[in-house]
Amino acid sequence: MSGAAGESLARTVAGVEAVGDALAPALKARLDSLTKPPGSLGRLEALALALGRMQDTVKPRATPRAVLVFAADHGVALDGVSAYPREVTAQMVLNFLRGGAAVNVLARQADARLTVVDVGVDHDFGEPPPGLVIAKVRRGTDSIVRGPAMTRDEAVRALEAGIRVAEGCVADGVALIAAGDMGIGNTTPSAALTACFTGRPAAEVTGPGTGVAGEALARKVAAVERALAANRPDPADPVGALAAVGGLEIGAIAGAMLAAARHRVPVLVDGFISTAGALVACALCPAAAGYLIAAHRSAEPGHRAALAHLGLVPLLELDLRLGEGTGAVLAMHLAEAAVRVLDEMATFAAAGVSERDG
Repeated sequence: MSGAAGESLARTVAGVEAVGDALAPALKARLDSLTKPPGSLGRLEALALALGRMQDTVKPRATPRAVLVFAADHGVALDGVSAYPREVTAQMVLNFLRGGAAVNVLARQADARLTVVDVGVDHDFGEPPPGLVIAKVRRGTDSIVRGPAMTRDEAVRALEAGIRVAEGCVADGVALIAAGDMGIGNTTPSAALTACFTGRPAAEVTGPGTGVAGEALARKVAAVERALAANRPDPADPVGALAAVGGLEIGAIAGAMLAAARHRVPVLVDGFISTAGALVACALCPAAAGYLIAAHRSAEPGHRAALAHLGLVPLLELDLRLGEGTGAVLAMHLAEAAVRVLDEMATFAAAGVSERDG
C-alpha cells in the first residue's frame, strides 16, 4: 500500500474505532423502562441496543438509508460455473437503472436510495445515467482457476472505490447502508474467499449459486479447488487474498464496509457475496465487525460458515439466494422498527402503568 494507491484504505482502516459499551447501560435502562416486560421484544431490543452502540447515541437513526449495489464481471464465469451467461451482469445493471429488479422493488418499499456502482463490468455504459456510479477498475477479472483474479494494486483500487462511494453516503447524512452485489459467477470467488478465511474445504462452502446442480455443481467445486491450489491465498494477507481469488465488487463491498465503520454507520450485510466482502473487511480491520448486521442467512452453504466465522447472527432466514442487496433491504424494516420502539414507546412512568412487582 505505497504511494497514492492505498492511502485512502490505510487512513480508513486506521480511523475505525471499536464499538464501545459506554452507552449500553443507558440504552438497556431505556428499553427496560418501556411499557413491556423486560426483553419481551426479544432480538428487536437487541437490535435497538446494537444500533445505539454503533451510532454512539441513545437515539439511533435508521433513516435516511441507502442501498449500494456493486457490479463487476468475473473471468471464472467463462469456465462453466454459472447457469447464466456473463452478459447478464451488464443487462442487470441496466435493469436496475430502469427500476425493474427485485432490489428496486424492495428499496422503494423501504424508502431507500439505490445506487449502482460499476467497479468492473465488461461493458461501456457511456455517460452514466442517474443512479449509476462509474468506478471501473478493469473490465472484469481474470479466471481464478488459472491465476490471480487481479493485481494487488487493482484489489486496493476496488477497495478504495467502495470507500469513496460510502464516504459520499456519509456526507449525505445516510444513517444505514445496505451492501449488495451483481456479477455473474461471483459465488465462485466468494466460495474461494470463504474457504481461505474460514479454513473450510471447497466442497463445504460451494453451493448452487444461480442454480447449478449435478455435473455443473461438481465443476464449480473443482474450480474453487483449482483456484485455491493455483493461488494459495493467505488469510493473513487480506488484500493479497482478494487479489488472488476475489472479485472487484467484493473488494468494493469490503471498502464500503470499512468506510461506514469509520463513520459509525451500521451496514446491513446481504448474502453470500456481501459476506465474502465482510470477511475481507474484517480481516483488514477486526473492529469493523462491530458495525455489521447480518440481514439474513442465504441458502448458499458457504454463507453459514462465513457468518459463523464473523460471529454474526442473521436477522432473517428466508432461503434467499438472489443477492442484489435484497435481504439487506428487507432487514431495513426491522432496523426501523427497532429504533422506533426505542424512541416512541411510552415508559411505565409516562403512561401511568404499574411496573412488575419485585
